[in-house]
Amino acid sequence: MTDLFADVNGIRICYEILGEGELVLLVHGLGSKKESWIGQFKPLSEPFKVIRFDNRGAGKSDRPKGNYSMEVFADDITGLMDYLKIDKAHIIGWSLGGMIVQNFVIKYPERVNKMVLINTNYGTPDESGAEVYKDMRIANLKAKQKDPEQAFWQSIRADYHITFRKQLEAEPSKKWHGLWSAEDLIKESMINPPTIEDIEVQAKAVNTHHTLERLSEIKNESLLITSTHDRVIPTSVMKEMHERIPNSTLKIIDKAGHGSPRSRAPEINEMIIDFLK
Repeated sequence: MTDLFADVNGIRICYEILGEGELVLLVHGLGSKKESWIGQFKPLSEPFKVIRFDNRGAGKSDRPKGNYSMEVFADDITGLMDYLKIDKAHIIGWSLGGMIVQNFVIKYPERVNKMVLINTNYGTPDESGAEVYKDMRIANLKAKQKDPEQAFWQSIRADYHITFRKQLEAEPSKKWHGLWSAEDLIKESMINPPTIEDIEVQAKAVNTHHTLERLSEIKNESLLITSTHDRVIPTSVMKEMHERIPNSTLKIIDKAGHGSPRSRAPEINEMIIDFLK
């Protein structure tokens, strides 16, 4: 696979394409990058043509200074689609990526076939919610600069159910689902990591995310996936989103955390493939 670059809204966006068939876009979360979709990129490329990309301020995409917002992120997706001459695609967002996707679908419904939201929310009442997540990511980033391996083992408390965490710790080199190991994730976390400023500007964008009263506008067929032990975004939030999005289905992953797209990749991928097909 080769990293490609698109000129979008005055910046360069880094992306990868794999597979053939209907188009699927993958949108990653805060302080993350396109490689976070390690559990989905190859499996979904078997039935679909999959595009994963680094948001502005992440990975190998440009990291311009200034204010980021949900509208800016949504416009970047439109710009990437225009660059690639894509009229319409399925779109999947995880965490911050799911927030971006909601704003994108509300603003550009004609560019979307079906929507999948994973472990995400509709916004918070005030800025404290984004601050908590921002502080957590910055603390992890500082720890990673001192000891990447130790920082990884600390960070997975928020990502995985305790049973899975113990399995990771016992076998750090084991390839889970034939896709990734803890050692792979540690190594990947050291490549093109975010800066403190990157995390801060992305967190400010979270404060521009307020879709609760507009979810009813989303008419696209939608799949919402939530995890029972997600410490970042409670299942109750996505249940409320499901109630407000007219044409939506809710799936609940038991005994999984915020990182369920990795820990429960086969189960989630099957849900996505069945839904998109």
